[in-house]
Formats: sequence, C-alpha cells, structure tokens
Amino acid sequence: MSGHGEKLSRKQELAIAALLQCPTLAAAAKQAGIGEATLWRWLQRSEFEAAYRVARYASVEHAITQLQQGTGQAVDTLRTIMGDVEAPPSSRVAAAKTVLDLALKLRETESLEERLTTLEATIERLVPTAKRRSP
Repeated sequence: MSGHGEKLSRKQELAIAALLQCPTLAAAAKQAGIGEATLWRWLQRSEFEAAYRVARYASVEHAITQLQQGTGQAVDTLRTIMGDVEAPPSSRVAAAKTVLDLALKLRETESLEERLTTLEATIERLVPTAKRRSP
C-alpha cells in the first residue's frame, strides 16, 4: 500500500472506477479484482476516500454538463409539442405545464439569488471583514 501523500496504486484506481459504476461494494470489489474487505479497508483510508470523493464530484459535474447540453433540445421539444395542433391535447397541456413550471422555478431562483446578494452586501457593509474572520 502506498504511504501518505503518494499516488494510488493501479488496483486502487480501478477500485474507484468500479465504485462509480457498480451498485454495491461487493460488485465494485469483484469488478476491480480485489476482495470486498480490502475495498472496505481502502475506503477507511483518508487518501483513498479523498480520491474517491474527487472522482464522485467529477462524475456528477460531467453528468450536469451533459444535462446542460441537452436543455436547448428539451426546450425545443416542449415548444414543438406545445404548438403541434395534431398532438394529443394531454401532451400539449403537459408540455405547456412543464414550460410554465420551469419558468416559475427559474424566476424563484433568480429572486432568491438577488435577495442573497443583497443580504451579503448588507453584511459586508455592517460587519467589518476583520471582525468576521476572528474566532
């Protein structure tokens, strides 16, 4: 096993990849070609757990990017269905409702963001920086 601050072994890298793909610890261990107890022990080690956490974060970021890339097409699809007079009325209503719901959620988010910015500016103005940093 590598010491403090050293790179992970190839088996550990495979184990992290397996943890990201498999639904259970047992399945991940099997895919990585190691024992389940070994994988469990590795997860207790801070450097392995930290590398796994970074990999999970990167995986989620990648998924978010893929979702963001599909938003334009999703909006186009909703608008197409909403305006298609030959589409079933239930589909048109569902598309319209989805567009309205998402527009309202976006507006709520923007409003909360504005309020948060105002609150942060107020705190910055009222509480000196040095005072906030002291324990």
